[in-house]
Amino acid sequence: MILGLLLAFVAGSLVGLQNIFNNKVNVHAGSWSTTTLVLGLGFVASLTLGLIFEGKQMFALQNMQPWFWFSGLIGVGVVVCMVNGIKLLGPTYAISIVLTAQLGCALLWDSLGWLGVEKVPFTLNKLIGVLVIVGGVIVFKFGGARKVQQSSKKASKAIN
Repeated sequence: MILGLLLAFVAGSLVGLQNIFNNKVNVHAGSWSTTTLVLGLGFVASLTLGLIFEGKQMFALQNMQPWFWFSGLIGVGVVVCMVNGIKLLGPTYAISIVLTAQLGCALLWDSLGWLGVEKVPFTLNKLIGVLVIVGGVIVFKFGGARKVQQSSKKASKAIN
């Protein structure tokens, strides 16, 4: 379990870092160029490391549902939406919304047993957990608005 927690933490950190890098590439290249670059380099790195660590076994994909082959297409949507969301909202706010949506969808899929995942009972505690995170995102976004407005008014008065 400790290893799983550590890997999840590292993955979350890397996602946050990758999104900041992607946003910087997007400033210079545009959304579609960024997506092509990110997923293209990801393909080259995955293929290289896969061949090093798994060899030909990497291509043994029997007994897999055909629609799972298209998961890479979902990655295109992820990168394009994240790059544009960060551009419009800023990194912290956009990523917090993405993570909240991810958690909510995971709860839904787990509870309904969709896409071949093991069905996990839906509980009120799980719903409250997601709602607390949603509340946190709202407080994060709008909680500091009064302080910023007050600081702006003070700065305006000081200038005049």
